[in-house]
Amino acid sequence: MSDFRLKVFKRASLAHHFEEETFKQMQNKQIKFPAYLSSGQEFIPATIAQVMEDKGIEPSIFIQHRGHSTYLSFKGNPTELVDELLGRESGCANGMGGSASIQCKEKKIYGHDGLMGSQVPIGVGHCFATKKPTIVFVGDSAAEEDYSLSAIGWAVTKNLPILFIIEDNNLSILTEKKVRRSWEMSEVAKGFGMKHSYNISDDPMTIKGHMHNVFNGPMLLNINTNRRYWHAGPGCDDENIFNRYQDELSKLGRKAQIIDLGNKKLVGEIWENQLEKQ
Repeated sequence: MSDFRLKVFKRASLAHHFEEETFKQMQNKQIKFPAYLSSGQEFIPATIAQVMEDKGIEPSIFIQHRGHSTYLSFKGNPTELVDELLGRESGCANGMGGSASIQCKEKKIYGHDGLMGSQVPIGVGHCFATKKPTIVFVGDSAAEEDYSLSAIGWAVTKNLPILFIIEDNNLSILTEKKVRRSWEMSEVAKGFGMKHSYNISDDPMTIKGHMHNVFNGPMLLNINTNRRYWHAGPGCDDENIFNRYQDELSKLGRKAQIIDLGNKKLVGEIWENQLEKQ
């Protein structure tokens, strides 16, 4: 199994265990406001982050409201994320953003502002101003907003070095995509004239294989994935959906098991230490 896949797993494992522990703390009423868990979607930002590191690129990152995994994959501080979820000034957004608006300016991670999909035009504007590599993460439902669609089209017009990642879990809260629309984001982007637009799975090697031309003009990856937990809150949507994390863990063997146990221990200790400060 490739070294790349194991590196991706290491990032995804930290995010996975962070979300599992966050789920427990929501059940224990330690978190006082809605939290948007990214369990099931960890391998998307983990893979993108690893590709960026391997290419030596440090892009600006605009994350969506379900962004814990993205923040952690791009090496945001997990202790500061815990503090943010606890509403503390020591949090990554000074306790003011909560789960949906996390950020880390040192890592060029810019948080969601509360309007679904607004990070798309904001990210496009940033890329237009700087002309530097930019990645925008957005959900399949928020990508449907008119301002998201028009911003993607404008990025094509200006041939910007931007990567749009559609984290497509097929759900708008609980409404499936087939009820909402009859088209795919990858086809819409092609209609705008985007040369590199793909509809793919969240398999790490598949994602990597579609990124050869990244930042040579705009690119869109509509990545199909699964949301394991509720839109917001400590509940499970469907226990029988495909579990990418367990699949990768079983494929990668002993090395992955060691990483898995190490990250579980690390995350548990971070939460325990921060809760003791209350």
